[in-house]
Amino acid sequence: MKADLHPDYHMITVQMTDGTTFQTRSTWGKEGDTLVLDVDPTTHPAWTGGQQRVNEGGRVAQFNKRFGGLSLNKK
Repeated sequence: MKADLHPDYHMITVQMTDGTTFQTRSTWGKEGDTLVLDVDPTTHPAWTGGQQRVNEGGRVAQFNKRFGGLSLNKK
């Protein structure tokens, strides 16, 4: 392995949104720093199975929803 090529790999503390902490090795920050998470597996809908936004249609559907009452037919 080449010298001075890889970043420093050290122990940090990770704090979850509910306040629990655990220690892991990382290249983030400095030795002993605490990484405070804004989103983690205990709160994110992708992991908790919560409400997810469903695509409500494409451009035409959005146009019709907004301007559906207008009539463009020539008589």
